[in-house]
Amino acid sequence: MITSFITHQDCALHDMGPWHPENPLRLNAITDQLMLSGLMNQLMQYKARPVTEEQLHRAHPKAHVRSLQLSLPEEGFTAIEEETLLAPRSLEAAELAAGGVIRGVDQIFKNQADNVFCAVRPPGHHAEKVESMGFCFYNNVAIGALHALEQHGLDRVAIVDFDVHHGNGTVDVFRDDPRVLVCSSFQHPFYPWRYADHQGDNIINTPLEAHTGSKDFRKTIEASWLPAIQQFKPQLILISAGFDAHREDPMGELNLEDDDYYWITSFLMDLARTYTGGHLVSVLEGGYDLNSLARSVHRHIEALQGL
Repeated sequence: MITSFITHQDCALHDMGPWHPENPLRLNAITDQLMLSGLMNQLMQYKARPVTEEQLHRAHPKAHVRSLQLSLPEEGFTAIEEETLLAPRSLEAAELAAGGVIRGVDQIFKNQADNVFCAVRPPGHHAEKVESMGFCFYNNVAIGALHALEQHGLDRVAIVDFDVHHGNGTVDVFRDDPRVLVCSSFQHPFYPWRYADHQGDNIINTPLEAHTGSKDFRKTIEASWLPAIQQFKPQLILISAGFDAHREDPMGELNLEDDDYYWITSFLMDLARTYTGGHLVSVLEGGYDLNSLARSVHRHIEALQGL
């Protein structure tokens, strides 16, 4: 199994300060863990490339993108919301994060990889069409899905999101687009307080009560996502891979373990083998305890590799 690992050192250009949980040390923790274990040596390593304007504007109108560009400070920060801050070079990192997903999708269709993990930041799944929020500026996974549809001619793409927070931005982008199935599990009630109750044939919201653990998580995911994905028969699966539902993560109150990320990745890999030729692209979202983030991503990539 050929797994591509896409990242870029300039994802660190987005830095909201050492106090902020979404900081450059997140990617360092992941790469250090993979290097220490030797797993990195089994991956095909690539650098992200910046997203193009055409690719970006498929998900976000030009006026919204221009508004973010005009908000960039020369120094210090511009607050988009209380804890979502633009630093002088934040959008350079955001363009690489979205472009990394584009490169991952392209690698799948050029037969350069069986699956892909994009270790990029800032995250993206809270970014709505015309609103940046929740540490997110551009919706990386949505941009990747639209690239697969428009550039590679797909008819059906599934996005699955197991972050502790609801993928409201992804729902906003695709709520009226039957070409994309969005399955999102999340602690509820919880931030971002929007779209959690949205009803739609292509939107599968899977709320989880605080303190939900492994057994109930796995049972609920199988009952909620499996029939929807089987009926949809996606041609590509994209994962919004958030690791902040881990019991050690300070951002939420779900109680997942390292092995739950191996389990859910294996579950999605089985579906990918059935419907997509084994192809999927995974994109980092949340995960703010550095130790559990590094371990969980390691288990996630082990499952991508079929280990």
